[in-house]
Amino acid sequence: MKTFTSGRHGYAAALWALVYGVLGAAWALGMPGFPWGPDDPDPDGALSILAGTTPRFGWWIAAFSLLTGVTALALTRRSGHRAPLFLAWPIAALLILVIPDSRLMMGVAYTPLLLVAPVFGWSLGGATFADAWPWPVLNQLVCVLGGLLLAAAALAYGRQQERRSWFTPERGRVAVYVAVAVPLVYCATRWAWALGIPLGVSAEFLAEGEDGLWLAGAYLATFGALGGVLTLGLIQRWGEIFPRWILGLRGRRVPPLLAIIPAGFVSIIITVAGLTYIRWTVAGRFAWAEWGAWLPECFWPIWGAALATAAASYHQRRRVDAHQAGTDHARAVLTGDGAGR
Repeated sequence: MKTFTSGRHGYAAALWALVYGVLGAAWALGMPGFPWGPDDPDPDGALSILAGTTPRFGWWIAAFSLLTGVTALALTRRSGHRAPLFLAWPIAALLILVIPDSRLMMGVAYTPLLLVAPVFGWSLGGATFADAWPWPVLNQLVCVLGGLLLAAAALAYGRQQERRSWFTPERGRVAVYVAVAVPLVYCATRWAWALGIPLGVSAEFLAEGEDGLWLAGAYLATFGALGGVLTLGLIQRWGEIFPRWILGLRGRRVPPLLAIIPAGFVSIIITVAGLTYIRWTVAGRFAWAEWGAWLPECFWPIWGAALATAAASYHQRRRVDAHQAGTDHARAVLTGDGAGR
């Protein structure tokens, strides 16, 4: 089963690399749709690290995709060599954390807000779904998908070598508490702004906010706080067994992926957004006097790493529990058969 899992994800990653490599070559040859450079609706070219590229960069994309595909295929083989992992993890990190930018998180966060804004009369500066999800941002999702497929293949390949997991329950518990605590500073600033309190910013900065903008910020802060509450489920019983107040599901086991997929995806987008803010801070784009507008975001990579660690530890714990339950069941069946004879 382990070999099959590694092969399945490895072949999927190789297929992704083939398709994206063909796209890169097509962009280099003049096909429209190159997601960076002059066609990217990035106001000042400060969001993406590839903002200064041209369609000719597509040849580099094709070469990178070729390397990705070869690495993915290497992960499908039963082998004790670690060389494929030394390539797979850096490539996956580039696709998941470096190529995307903060617009990925904003698209995810603002999608439900755009759905309810007309009901409450919020203008949101005239933003629409097309503004939240232009093709360059959708392309970031495509890159993340490729990175996740490669990472999944690398994880399965590593399990074949029976290495001890770093993601222990103890580390998972600490990670959950960190993931809950870090976003609270951001939440505090946005809630304060919605109440008219210039926490971490000047009164002039607060007054310049568009109608409904600070309420939207409070919504995002509340969204983050609720996410923190849900993060606690990664170490609580209600994260494994549906509680009594959930009608129709009470007492049933929570499917592990129901917690792992959202936590893993959120860990990616907040880490990417935090790295964008750190890059802007190093470039001197922010004033220290307005620290509330940018400093909390610089800690988001810690939040993302903690959330990813918590999700991985939860996955490992549920996997061990399922294996133990299967072993106990098999032992009970064998014991019953023996007694019957």
